[in-house]
Amino acid sequence: MESYADTILRVSYTYLHNYADAEDICQEVLLKALAQEQPFRSEDHERAWVIRVAINLCKDQLRRAASRQQVALEDVPEPAAQPAQTEDEAHAAQSRVLDAVMAMPQDMRIAIYLHYYEGYPMRAISAITGASEAAIAKRLSRARAQLRETLKGDDDVFDFA
Repeated sequence: MESYADTILRVSYTYLHNYADAEDICQEVLLKALAQEQPFRSEDHERAWVIRVAINLCKDQLRRAASRQQVALEDVPEPAAQPAQTEDEAHAAQSRVLDAVMAMPQDMRIAIYLHYYEGYPMRAISAITGASEAAIAKRLSRARAQLRETLKGDDDVFDFA
């Protein structure tokens, strides 16, 4: 749990955009890991398995959500105020880079996360996501170009030249 909880939460959040749902996915993955009877070949195999299970559970959740009945926003009562965030959480939530990454299409968002945040090479990302290495390379290229355009501003803080 200590080794993978943060990774599972981050991967799940990139899919679901909802922290509570990401926490639920984290619990499910950890329960599946505990129930896993076959030993893992290596730590890398275990890590890839955990991420793959998290991704599959997220996809299942998104499919279930898509099949649910939709309710108009004005028909929903006003939600209670969110609990106070720590300074780090508030800063992270307001980060331009995080916002730009989260606004990307899911395939680019996952490729960026696994490559830059988790440090996976393209071959490993290909194995985890089931896409070809060429597709992963193209997703990363397009994602970098999109980030370059999105984050380029008057202050040029994010100069990607």
